[in-house]
Amino acid sequence: MISLFKQYPQLEEDLPYVSLGELLTPVERLKCLGKEIKMNHLYIKRDDISGGIYGGNKLRKLEFLLGDALGSGIQEILTFGYAGSNHALATSIYSQRLGLKSISMLLPQPNAYYVRHNLLLGHYYGAELYHYQNVLSLFIHLIYQVIWRKIKYGRFPRLIMPGGSSPLGTIGYVNAAFELKKQIIKGELPEPDVIYIALGSMGTAAGLILGLKAVNLKSQVIAIRVIDKMFVTEKRIISLIRKTNSLLHSRDRTFPMIKISRKDVKIRHDFFGNGYAHFTEKGMRAVKLMERTEGIKLDGTYTGKTLAALIEDIDKQELRDKVILFWNTYNSRDFSDIKASVDYHDLPECFYRYFEKGVQPLDLP
Repeated sequence: MISLFKQYPQLEEDLPYVSLGELLTPVERLKCLGKEIKMNHLYIKRDDISGGIYGGNKLRKLEFLLGDALGSGIQEILTFGYAGSNHALATSIYSQRLGLKSISMLLPQPNAYYVRHNLLLGHYYGAELYHYQNVLSLFIHLIYQVIWRKIKYGRFPRLIMPGGSSPLGTIGYVNAAFELKKQIIKGELPEPDVIYIALGSMGTAAGLILGLKAVNLKSQVIAIRVIDKMFVTEKRIISLIRKTNSLLHSRDRTFPMIKISRKDVKIRHDFFGNGYAHFTEKGMRAVKLMERTEGIKLDGTYTGKTLAALIEDIDKQELRDKVILFWNTYNSRDFSDIKASVDYHDLPECFYRYFEKGVQPLDLP
């Protein structure tokens, strides 16, 4: 039973849920990296190994979202993202595991090796992959897809928002805070002063902020923005937190209604770089440093930029005596054998460009 349900048993009765992961995920002290950057109290939350098949932060959300689809008798899952979307891939992997069909409607993005990997894996795990040049085109084809599938199969597909960041999906990271509290009580780490986490579709950070309040932890979440500013504001993340809180309270009246204000939300905008999925020099230095010192893989789009912000703050002496937790949201499960078995020519032709054109200069092979 997950930590949230142990604390609030009524939620287990009233919330849809399917177990997909290997929770709770470990907390480890980053001794080698800490020595390198002169930080004694540096820890990592290993959500990169949250699932035996595929790790990362999306699994926690999908446990609720796919649980809801199963409980409703849904057969098809339709979701969205950019071409290399980790969320779309995770959805395809765990949908197949549950006997559901996955459809990914994707937008263009800067090329990188991980984009190729995710497309090949999405195809391998049975996803229908579509590529659109802009949001308007995607929206028009979304209407067509939904209507066509209703006519053909007699029911609409279940839509999952980008990143799985609806109030229901966000509960996955409320639970993560309950899980962290348990690990603190067990002495696996001190209570963190600050927690660094990537900020994309907002559900991960929103759930964590709400959950920390619910378990009376004072840790400050520092969310590093990695997508366009128009999608990420304090107002929007507070709205998501409050909607998630209301959902939990409606299912179990003993779950508290928590006051959230702007001071509870700290968003860093200065590590975004030139755009979504554009790697930065600071971010890639952080990726290389984590790989060299701890053997843990990060990425240039999300976690590399997050670690770069953490390192810079340490360099500025702002965190010297603090306990820091780096929350790793990237998948570290290896799929080399599967990727080698898939020919990109088996994908729809619109995706060939990601395999036939070079990757961005800062990418690592």
